[in-house]
Amino acid sequence: MLNDSPSLNRAFAALADPTRRGMLAQLARGPASVSELARPLAISLPAVLQHLQALEASGLIASAKIGRVRTCRLEPAALSAAEAWIAAQRALWDGRLDRLETHLASIQQETAK
Repeated sequence: MLNDSPSLNRAFAALADPTRRGMLAQLARGPASVSELARPLAISLPAVLQHLQALEASGLIASAKIGRVRTCRLEPAALSAAEAWIAAQRALWDGRLDRLETHLASIQQETAK
């Protein structure tokens, strides 16, 4: 997987902010209106909207306006690129650490002789 994927970059940039991660956690429980998402936050409504725009631009959420209420919902499939990248990195580092462990064990055996 490419490390410079624009969608991956947007997902990680969106996930980097604790306010946005909190919004995603709230949306993991189900769709919510913008006012419901803003209620627990100690920031202005325009700031909430900026966070939501970043989440929507990253593809992590989608929103729809029905009447005067904008409702947001989580788009779990958008996390798949980030999840796949993390899994690939974990596999790479697990392999490296396994080889290091084997190498250190062989050195230890040679030293013990």
